[in-house]
Amino acid sequence: MAPASQPPRPEHREPEYVEPAEYTPTERSLPLMGPGHTLPDTPLVPPGGLPDRPTVTLTPVPDPARGAAPEGPGPLYVVGDVHGYHDELREALAAEGLIDAKGDWAAGNTRLWFLGDFTDRGPDGIGVIDLVMQLSAQAAAAGGYCKALMGNHELLLLGAKRFGDTPVNSGAGTASFQAAWLLNGGQRTDMERLQDHHLQWMARLDAMAEEDDHLLVHSDTTAYLEYGDSIEAVNDAVTEALQRSDADECWELFRKFTKRFAFRDEEAGPQAVRELLETYGGRRLVHGHSPIPYLLGEVGSEDGEDDGAPSVDGPHVYADDLVVAMDGGVTMAGKLLVAQLPLAG
Repeated sequence: MAPASQPPRPEHREPEYVEPAEYTPTERSLPLMGPGHTLPDTPLVPPGGLPDRPTVTLTPVPDPARGAAPEGPGPLYVVGDVHGYHDELREALAAEGLIDAKGDWAAGNTRLWFLGDFTDRGPDGIGVIDLVMQLSAQAAAAGGYCKALMGNHELLLLGAKRFGDTPVNSGAGTASFQAAWLLNGGQRTDMERLQDHHLQWMARLDAMAEEDDHLLVHSDTTAYLEYGDSIEAVNDAVTEALQRSDADECWELFRKFTKRFAFRDEEAGPQAVRELLETYGGRRLVHGHSPIPYLLGEVGSEDGEDDGAPSVDGPHVYADDLVVAMDGGVTMAGKLLVAQLPLAG
């Protein structure tokens, strides 16, 4: 079933705002779905494990008229949380000259990183994933690259597809991936269109990366430290956990990377980010995950669109100028952010 051309924004729920401690999930209640609500049980990892390279490889022929690719790395751009807003993503990329009117890569040797959370809440998460996969191949052919990080909503969608309503121990009672996915904006049209190559692509995404002295992560949390003392170790640990396809282990991974606000406190925040930078490298950390209006306390939750349209002009720099927040709150009538690093000014 094709998604509606103009789907409504997710229904607003107005929970009581409580200053979060360590773990602040998008939804505080994750009930177990009843019988009859299971989703198709497509294995997260195919028999024999994941292939060395993604199974879907797009190899467009470079345009000879453009000449040879320029030498050396191009400019560095990052994209905040997209959450299914495919049209807004194309508009934001085109505004920066990264894609053309047809949606094809137009940025030569530019380097582009997506910080995760491609699906849920918005109308066309699968379209977003398809676009990112397409741009990855086209950018490589042009001498640049387009890469993506694992967000907590990728973990959530993978878990919902693989484990359905299998009970997991949430730490606050019994829950399931399916129930959590639905409560956190899961779109049934995305689930219906989700294919094996989408699953394999998501399951192989890195959790963190370093580019030009910028440590790139999805979540504003220190939970990465629990998975290794190097970028490679963390990425390997996350991939291996997903390969094992244990529901409770995957739930714990999702739970930890749903934590937020680790760098917001005026005193503890800079200390926390310095620990990550000293461990993994970089002089500044860049994250998505926590919408800037939510991070600043302008709305009580990620679903606070009725609190008034938040004003987001660009990335938010905080924690002694050590952290850049890139989630502009597109799900709450904010802005889908695409920014070049280092930030001007």
